[in-house]
This record gives sequence, structure tokens and C-alpha cells, in this order.
Amino acid sequence: MEVKQMNAREQIVRVLEEVFEHGAYSNIALKKMLEHSQLSDKDRSFVTEVVYGTVARKITLEWYLSHVIEDRTKLDPWVYYLLMMSLYQLVYLDRIPDHAIVNEAVRIAKSRKEGSEKFVNAILRKLLREGLPAVDTIKRKNKRYSVQYSLPVWLVKELIEEYGEERACAIFKSLYQRNKSSIRVVDLSEKEKLAQELEASASLIASSALVKDQGHFAAHSLFKEGRITIQDESSQLVAPALDLQGDEWVLDACAAPGGKTTHIASFLTTGKVTALDLYDHKLKLIQENANRLHVADKILTKKLDATRVFETFGPDAFDKVLVDAPCSGIGLIRRKPDIKYNKESVDFVSLQAIQLAILDSVCQSVRKGGIIVYSTCTIIGKENFEVVDRFLKSHPNFEQVPLDHKRKDILENNCILITPELYESDGFFISCFKRIL
Repeated sequence: MEVKQMNAREQIVRVLEEVFEHGAYSNIALKKMLEHSQLSDKDRSFVTEVVYGTVARKITLEWYLSHVIEDRTKLDPWVYYLLMMSLYQLVYLDRIPDHAIVNEAVRIAKSRKEGSEKFVNAILRKLLREGLPAVDTIKRKNKRYSVQYSLPVWLVKELIEEYGEERACAIFKSLYQRNKSSIRVVDLSEKEKLAQELEASASLIASSALVKDQGHFAAHSLFKEGRITIQDESSQLVAPALDLQGDEWVLDACAAPGGKTTHIASFLTTGKVTALDLYDHKLKLIQENANRLHVADKILTKKLDATRVFETFGPDAFDKVLVDAPCSGIGLIRRKPDIKYNKESVDFVSLQAIQLAILDSVCQSVRKGGIIVYSTCTIIGKENFEVVDRFLKSHPNFEQVPLDHKRKDILENNCILITPELYESDGFFISCFKRIL
């Protein structure tokens, strides 16, 4: 993608083409574009905001445009994305004058295809002149919430059924609060000092975490020195759930990119953690994180499908096991909005089968008295509580270990369940089992 000569808005349209036409992840497409651009820091921030905002509000923007465009299939795709991007600015950004947004869209259209500028100008000016259609006129409730919060109808329905309408709406609204920057402090004795240095505050849910409204920690010298690492505060509760004493042999069955692996390693003295993944480049990422955080001597990496743990390692191989399972990722929507558009409806039955297959394999390699922590970054019960129930029913040699936390609103059925509206973190689930026979 040649982007050096394009201005900020032209580059936004190119990224949206990559995402919506070619199925690229917005964060990867955006990063690739920014790496090859010569934009100022101010323009880079603007591009980032508009790309993520347009992707996040896609369903809402499409609904608005459907009232002024008869047949979008007759348009060049880039024209439609230019309109989406421009409408996002008109509706959600206050600092840019409307005429400037329209004029820039017209200029981009003319530069890409002579004549298209007239259509773009007419559509945007009609929306400004007539105003936006009212979402509250949509009669069907699930459709109305879908358009209002830019969520697929199936997900609206799923979350309302699971949490009730009031809490589901609170979750929907929370997805549009700006995502906090969250880091894990490697040496907790430095936490107070680093909080002052970084102008960050202590997390309400994870003792190892500092949070800030916004911050680019990956470029900070503390990150490069391995004194901090980027990790959402909710996921920092996983390693402590293993109740590590320091001398255990631990398995991280689904380890990449290694945030939880390195956190586990920080608790070990004579023990080791074996980190598995299916792909070499992801194992390399784990190793790079381990080196940066000075825990590489505690970590062994192995290329392996987690459903083949028992046939590879045999019985009684590990004291503790973490299964941070493949899941729908619904808890990450705030910072990964593409997730909600990836499928018309997530196949929870297939996901649950994979999750149980991994648990069934690793549980045979846990020593008597050992524990398994099962975690996901989803808030859907079919991937969480149902998996716990099914595992325990089919494995009577395991019992559930009740988890506790000072924040009682994240405890449910002896598990930890954090939904995004509670602490403005990722949605997350953690449970724990102990082998008793």
C-alpha cells in the first residue's frame, strides 16, 4: 500500500478498503499504513480515531446511509467507505466544521474518479440539510439496539437473553467508552514510583496493574527495559488464580502472545512454564516477550496443538495448567471492533467442543492435587459456565476451586466474570479446578 503521498483522510479510506473489502484486521491494516506514511503525530491520532470509530459504528452509519442511497451495490466500494468515514466525522466529531469535512470528501472523490464528487457532495449535503433519521423509530427492539449500538442482531439477542435488558444495555453503552491503557508492573515494589512517573493510577481489580485514560506505553523506556508490559487489567487476574508457590511445573496450553506466560514465570523460582502454540511466529513472539521481561530462563516453548497435550507429555507431567482457551473474543469488542462483524453468528457449539477437547487433554497430564485454570476473553455463558459444568460432570476426579476477590461484583458461581461495563476493562472469565483423585 503506497501511502506516503496521501493525506490523512485518503489513508483512512485505504485502510477501510483493506478492512471491509479484504477482511484485514483494522489494527493490523492501520499499523501497516502508519508505518509507511509520513503523517504528523496529530494526523496519525486523527487517522487512528476515525478508522476505529468508523469500524466500531459501521452498522449505525450504514443504516443512516441506507436512507439516502438507493442501491449501494451500484457504487464503487471506496465511494461508500468515503461516505461512511465522512459521516462518522459529521456525527461523532465536534471539532471539525461540517463544510471542511464535505469539501475534503469531494476533493478525494474527484481525485480518484472524475464525476464521483457530485454524488458524494449531494449525499453528504442531503444528510446535513435533512438531518439523520431517528433510530428510536425502529419498532423491533433487537434491531433498534443493533443500529443504536452498532452490534449485530444475533449478539444483541444473545446478551439480552444472558444478562437481561438493563444490564445488556449497560454493556452495549460501555463499548463506546474510550479504552483505557493498562500495564502490568513487573516488580511490584516499584508500583507507586512508576505510577507517579507515568501519571497512572492503580487498577481497581488487579494489584499488579496501572491504568491511564490513554498512553502509548510500547514506546516508553520502561517497556523496553522490561519493567512494565502491556496487559489488560482483567487478564492480570489469571496468573494469580494458579496460586503459584514458585517450584511448580506449569503448562500454558494456549500461550501466544505470552502476556500470561510471562506473568506466570514472574511467580516461579525453581519452577518452569511450558508455553504451547500452533505457529512458529507466535512462539517467537512469546520468546521475545520473555527476553524483554527477563524471564526467559523460566519459559520453555513448544509447537503443539493443545488437544494433544496428554499424548505428548503423558500423565502427571504438570502441577498447574492454564487453559486460556480459544473463544469468540466478545469481551474484547471495545478495542477490537472487527470481532462483531467477523461472522453472522458465532458457532458457540463448535467453540465449546474445542474448549472441552483442550480441557480433556490437559487434565490427564495434571498431577493429583494439581489445578487447572480455565479462562476466556468472552462474556458468553456457553463458552464459560456451560464449559465449567460440562467439564466437571464428565471428570469426577476434579472439583471446582472457588475463586475470591475483594470486588464481589465480579464473582459468580465461584468464578470470576468481568463484563466491560463494570470497570471499563476487557470482558473476562476465570474458573479453577483441582484434581482430587
